[in-house]
Amino acid sequence: MKSFLTMFIALSAINTDLYAAEAGMPQLDPTYWASQGFWLILIFTILYISISKFYLPKIKDNLDNRENKIKEDLENANKFKEQSETKLKEYEIILENAKKEVSKIHFESKNILDKEIQSKKDIIEKEIEKELVKAQKDIIELKKNSISSIQKISENIVANIIENISGEKLNESSIRAAVEDISKKNIGKYL
Repeated sequence: MKSFLTMFIALSAINTDLYAAEAGMPQLDPTYWASQGFWLILIFTILYISISKFYLPKIKDNLDNRENKIKEDLENANKFKEQSETKLKEYEIILENAKKEVSKIHFESKNILDKEIQSKKDIIEKEIEKELVKAQKDIIELKKNSISSIQKISENIVANIIENISGEKLNESSIRAAVEDISKKNIGKYL
């Protein structure tokens, strides 16, 4: 049905010459030039006024606002960059000072520890020397005491040997004198 109606309208338009101009294109006909010029000037004047008074100021304001915002953002970015560079320099200075302080503390603590170690070493060496002197004295005293003990043991052994060999018991004073004589001769080897 629609196609039939469309076909009917197209045929009736062709038959009534709705699309045809009387003497060609009406835009090129000089009789219509005055009205066309009037409407052309009127339309373009309205367009010019509306664009220049309404649209261009809004667009210009938007562009100006955008440009100001960009400038402000760039200024803020530069300001923050300068602040960050300043903070970075301060951080580097603080870090450098901290490194110096750490090395200073390390050096001082090393010196203190070296002094403490040396003082304790000296104390221990003195104690060892005292102990060595004391041990040497004890050894010398032990040697002296042991000589008398050895002499008594030797006297007993000699007396027992002579008694076992000869069957007679000798005088203890003569045995003591003989052992003392032999020990005095050989005492230098052992002391």
